[in-house]
Amino acid sequence: MKNSEILYLYDAKITNPNGDPDEENRPRMDYERDINLVSDLRIKRYIRDYLMDRNYSLFVQKIDNKSVTAKQRIEKLKKQDVKLILNELIDVRMFGATIPIKSNTMTFIGPIQFNWGYSLNKVELLESSITSHFASDEKYKQGAIGKDYRVKYSFIAFSGVISGKRAEHTQLSYEDVELFDSAMRHAITEQVTRSKIGQYPRLYMRIQYKDNETILGDMRSKISLNAENESIRHINECSLEIGKLVEFLNEYSNRIEKIFYYYDDALKLTVDGKQDKFKNIFSFIDIEEVE
Repeated sequence: MKNSEILYLYDAKITNPNGDPDEENRPRMDYERDINLVSDLRIKRYIRDYLMDRNYSLFVQKIDNKSVTAKQRIEKLKKQDVKLILNELIDVRMFGATIPIKSNTMTFIGPIQFNWGYSLNKVELLESSITSHFASDEKYKQGAIGKDYRVKYSFIAFSGVISGKRAEHTQLSYEDVELFDSAMRHAITEQVTRSKIGQYPRLYMRIQYKDNETILGDMRSKISLNAENESIRHINECSLEIGKLVEFLNEYSNRIEKIFYYYDDALKLTVDGKQDKFKNIFSFIDIEEVE
């Protein structure tokens, strides 16, 4: 397995990308900079849900619609052999896990890892009251009133890595990675809930290197979101400047085998201020679109 690095961008409009349970489920924020934050666990949850909908067996999942311990999950599998467990559980192959096997506990460090995501724009929160049709207690006849928190608009960027060396330990295959690519394209729009509707993937790039040693680093520093108005409300009101990213990847193109990508035409891409299409911009390297 060869190393890959990931750049993943999606936007969120009038929705809650990642609620913080310690803050009344408000969207996670860096309030000093007005930056919206999304945890790596939120992205992994989207991917797990995508896989579960396709009947893949997971380590992190409920059994008979009930939460279980790690020990109970392994007991349910009725397998104690490490190779059989890894073969059965695709999320362990991807993200790793600590698994109790017989009298031992084995820890697998997942080859696929993400940094926390953050918005490339300043984000404003929208707060509203919501009323339930059901009373909060038998003695109250009126519906319960709660708070609903959402972002007005957030353009979120994630960075990730796939370690070829760690993939060997978890038995991650290229077929698994191909499925992962598809999940990154489709999972967010498929896993729609009341609080998550309004999110759309705009750009996904998995830069696959020629070896299992190359890591070029977080590429979010090579991009920027530009808009005439600081208070962005829609994808049409902004563009993504990727000139530095193109220059960077061109400089290291001798280490890159291929770029697997998804690009939404609604996102305007610019190189040094000039707008162009993804395929034209990256014509200097081998690219393949994710289905």
